[in-house]
Amino acid sequence: MAQTRFDRNAQLNGWAFIMPAMMLIGIFMVYPILWSLWMSFQVGRGTNFKFGGLANVERLLNDPVFLRALTNTCIFFIVQVPIMIILALLFAVALNDSTLRFRGLFRTAIFLPCVTSLVAYSVLFKSMFSGDGVVNNVLLATHLVNDPIPWLTDPFWAKIVIILAITWRWTGYNMIFYLAALQNVDKSIYEAARIDGVPAWARFTQITIPMLKPVILFTTIISTIGTLQLFDEVNNITQGGPGDATLTLSLYIYNLTFRFMPSFGYSATVSYVIVIMVAILSIAQFMIARDRRRTA
Repeated sequence: MAQTRFDRNAQLNGWAFIMPAMMLIGIFMVYPILWSLWMSFQVGRGTNFKFGGLANVERLLNDPVFLRALTNTCIFFIVQVPIMIILALLFAVALNDSTLRFRGLFRTAIFLPCVTSLVAYSVLFKSMFSGDGVVNNVLLATHLVNDPIPWLTDPFWAKIVIILAITWRWTGYNMIFYLAALQNVDKSIYEAARIDGVPAWARFTQITIPMLKPVILFTTIISTIGTLQLFDEVNNITQGGPGDATLTLSLYIYNLTFRFMPSFGYSATVSYVIVIMVAILSIAQFMIARDRRRTA
């Protein structure tokens, strides 16, 4: 009987400790999620809205600006995420070499961009890639091009600038995860492979990558989430231009909510497109990683 009372008191004390955190999560996370889900079924402007059922979904399918923003977001995801993951992995492998001099300096230099201000580095990139910016001046001075490249005024080159900016900032962030994982790999595995005459490329593909699969999965998922929510770089460098060529879903949600006539219900519906995309891609990545482990 005394033990039962003790267990009950222990449970009550445990709930008492976690209740403040649970209340904060409920107020600032669960409630906004449920409210935005309810708002996604509302139609109207500003605060004058009413229940519209699936009217916002129908509007999505017939909205050319939304389709353009969705296409741009998918392009950034398909192109940028693999480039960033591969670069981060290669940098981590190179900087994990104990014989490399000044590797601490190189690690810091590559990681440093991800701790810089989003606005500061976006403004810097906008200045560098302007018509008379340092990039065009260098290209013209070295005679690599005959005319300035319209980095920010041409749809193709504007996308390239955004991809370069994201890659520059977040590659070092992913590299740190790979470095931490590589330092936990038993060095004797590499020594045995080297003694057996396994070439460097085979050691990388047959030892390093399999050992880092969980970390690669983690960085791929967080990079996917970050790219699908891309906002700061696009808003500060190109403002979605030229002609919506770099408009993303997050920037479109911002425009619907704050720049154009407020349409909170429709912007909530667009936001759930990002939620669905993140969920589908994350589940797909988990399934691919699980299937590969089974076949291995």
